[in-house]
Order: sequence, then structure tokens, then C-alpha cells
Amino acid sequence: MPRSSPDIVSAVLARGRLGIPSVVFFVIAAAAPLTVVAGGATTGYAVTGVTGIPVAYLLVAAVLALFAVGYVAMSRRIVNAGAFYTYITRGLGRPAGVAAAMIALLAYNAMQIGLYGGAGAVTAQFLNDRYGWQLTWWACALAVWAIVAVLGVARIDLNGRVLAVVLVAECAVALTFDAIMVTHPADGTVSFDTLAPTHVFAAGIGAALVTAITGFVGFEGTVVFSEETKDPRRTIARATYIAVTVTGLLYGLSAWAMSVATGPDRIVNAARTDGTDLIFNLVSPYLADSVITIARILFITSLFAALLSFHHTVARYLFALGRERVLPAVFGRTSRRTGAPKVGSLTQSALAFAVLVGYALAGADPIVHLFFWITVTGGLGVLILMTITSAAVIGFFSRITHTEGLWRSLIAPGTATVALGGILTVTLREFATLLGVAPDSPLRWAFPAAYAAAALLGIAWALLLRTTNPDVYAAVGLGADSHTGPLRTPDTVRQPA
Repeated sequence: MPRSSPDIVSAVLARGRLGIPSVVFFVIAAAAPLTVVAGGATTGYAVTGVTGIPVAYLLVAAVLALFAVGYVAMSRRIVNAGAFYTYITRGLGRPAGVAAAMIALLAYNAMQIGLYGGAGAVTAQFLNDRYGWQLTWWACALAVWAIVAVLGVARIDLNGRVLAVVLVAECAVALTFDAIMVTHPADGTVSFDTLAPTHVFAAGIGAALVTAITGFVGFEGTVVFSEETKDPRRTIARATYIAVTVTGLLYGLSAWAMSVATGPDRIVNAARTDGTDLIFNLVSPYLADSVITIARILFITSLFAALLSFHHTVARYLFALGRERVLPAVFGRTSRRTGAPKVGSLTQSALAFAVLVGYALAGADPIVHLFFWITVTGGLGVLILMTITSAAVIGFFSRITHTEGLWRSLIAPGTATVALGGILTVTLREFATLLGVAPDSPLRWAFPAAYAAAALLGIAWALLLRTTNPDVYAAVGLGADSHTGPLRTPDTVRQPA
């Protein structure tokens, strides 16, 4: 029986609506820079006890820049909202690709839904402290959820404008705080101790790298929006490099500035004492209360921006899988009015709503059990995908006639595979520490095991499709090509099985 397909209009994302700035806003917003600066860097100091956190951020940025070399080289040849799923399919084969799709859905849903815990708790605390409003975390989380759900089915360029305003304000606040901290150093002396290259070889640097890499999750999402850009082959490459450069420098600068304001020998204790309030406490003597209030509001909107960006990422993964019938075809439909992947967006909203209600009814801690545990687990999934994708880049270029050269097709992705694999190994070894649980806690392996289960499910489903529906199996990884005809490319590609 021939497989049904949605009409071409509803199976294609809205094209030509995003330029380089919009894509950059989406992916940096997903990384939530003010949240990382105020929360991630402070947590890195407090949890690891390592003073080389600024070096860890810069080193991770360098590794991800290596990853980006092969990643964007592939993006010039494959334009598909499926991102990791598509690249791994083209490089390592369809079963591996479908396994990656299941990992991606789990990881990005974990990142998105986990952020609601932080957004709800921080918003409720702010409204209580500032205005005396006694609101529950879940009421605030559901309010944010409603806004994200509405914007999720709106035009993608409208979302880009919303994120642009939030992101520019975030970065302005972070840089202002950095300037104040550096110009008011502890003991009257600006110290560069926390930027010393020797920290790379210091004890505990592995845990610092693991903490640092979570702050970059989201930058890789440039490819997810490739079908909606004006010039995919140019836009995605530039946006990816801009995103990793901006976030790396901002994180490294901010983490160093905090150590200048406290003194390098006191930054760890200060982070453990003040937590996420540290950066606000350090600058409050030099700024008006109204400015600090605005900064705290932007801390909240930083979480909102990340929620919105990851929501779009999940919706587009669902769209890509539905368009190719790996998931039910209904997910491959887009809104005729806005061009948004409507069904995928609504499905993600429904899943997030169900999880929030479940956590509220269970009386679980929104920060520890939802925000911390679930987003850390989501970050692990993205790290797994980046590691496999680096290997897939090598596999892809080994099967095509290309002019990329050894650096882009082999050396950079090969080095990135080794480096990311090393960070992944350390992450799994230190996962109990990241979760804040005892080393013998079953949770340290339960969360990572979820990705193994998702991968096995994906492989099994791919093999079942190969047997029962070979037409669908043959279209895995083709994306828009499976409906609108192949995209023109000068390369001769041999597709893996």
C-alpha cells in the first residue's frame, strides 16, 4: 500500500525567514548566557572547588570550535532540520541515525522541561521577595509554559525578535557586571591567576570541564533552523562559529571577573556561601537597587529564552522524523499560516504540561529534582550526540567526492571525537557529583542508562522499518528531499545502509 504523505505546503518549514543574527539569537538564547554566568560559573566553583573555571570554559570553547569545523562542513551539503539525526544517518547509517533521533528527543525534552523547574522557582522567589506575592513554583512555571506554548506555533521570525531583545539585554547586563567587578578588584589588585594555563593540568580539571560544557548546550542547534534560513550553507556556518565564540568568551570573561572581585583564593568559598546570588552581591554596592532588580528580572527571562529556544528544537526534530515517517506522519505537518511545525510544537507543550503537573502533585523539589537533575541529564545526551556526530562527519566525507581537504573532513572532526569522548568519559565518571548524590546512588547510572535504552529502541525501530516498510527506511535522513526532490549538490554521495 503506498504511504500517505502530507501535501507539500504542510510538509515544508517556512523558508527564508531567518538570517545570521536570528539564528545566533536562537542558539545563544538556548545556552542562556546570564543563567550560565550567574548560576553555572558559580556552581562550577562551588561544586568542583577548582579555581580554573575560566580556563575550563575557554578550553571547552576550543574543543567545540573543533567540533564545529566538521559540523558546518556537513551543513553546507545537508540542509535538514533533523540536525544530529540526519548527520549521523548520513555518516554512520540509518540504524545509528534513528538511535540518535531517540537520544535527541530525550535529551532536548529533558533540557526544555527541566528548565521549567528553575524558571518557576526563581520567578516565584523573586515575586515573593520583591512584592510579597505568595505564589507556588508550579503556578509560575505554568504561566511561562503558556507563553512558550503560544509562541511555539507562531512565526519563527517573530520568535527571533523576542529572543533578540532578551539576549541583547542579557549580554549587556553580564558585560556591565564584568566591568564593575574588574574595576573593583579584591585588595585593589586585578589578578589573572584563574586564567593561568597551568589550570589545564590541575587536579579536578575534568570535573570543571564537565561543568563548563553544560553551559554551551544549545549552540549546536544552528542546523535545526537550516531549512528556515535565507542562505543555509552560509548562514549556518557563520552562526555556529559566532555562537561558540561569543559564549566561550563571555563565560570565560565573567568567571574570571568574579574571581577578580572576590580574590582568586576566596572565589570557591564565596560561591559556596552566596550561590547564584554571588554576582549580584558583588556588584550591588556600585549599582542602584533598580538596576539590580532589572538584572534579576533578566535572569528570569534568560531561562524563558532558553525554554523557548529548546521548545523550537524539539518541535523541529519531531517534524523531521514525522516528515520521513520514522514517527507518525502527522508530526510532519506545519501550520499553513505560520509555517511552524504545529503538531510537534503542541506535542512538546503537552508533554511539558504533564511533567509539570506530575512534579507538582508529587511535591518534588523544582530546583533539585527537575531543574538540576533533568537538565544535567539533558546535557549528557547532547554531549553523547556531539561525540557521535564528530565520528559521523568522518564517515560521511569518506563516502563522497569533496574538496574540503583533510582538516575539515578528517583531522578536526577526528580530534573533536577524541576530545569530546574524553569529556564524555569524565562526565560519566563524575555523574554522581554532578547530580549531587552519593557515589553508590542508583541514580548515577539510571539517568545515563535512559540514553542506552533510547538508542536500543531506535536501532530496533530502524531494523523493523527496514523489514516491514522499506520505502520509509530508504527515506530516512533525506529530509525535504524525500518530498520535494533532491537538493542540488556537486558531491557524489554513497548512502550507508
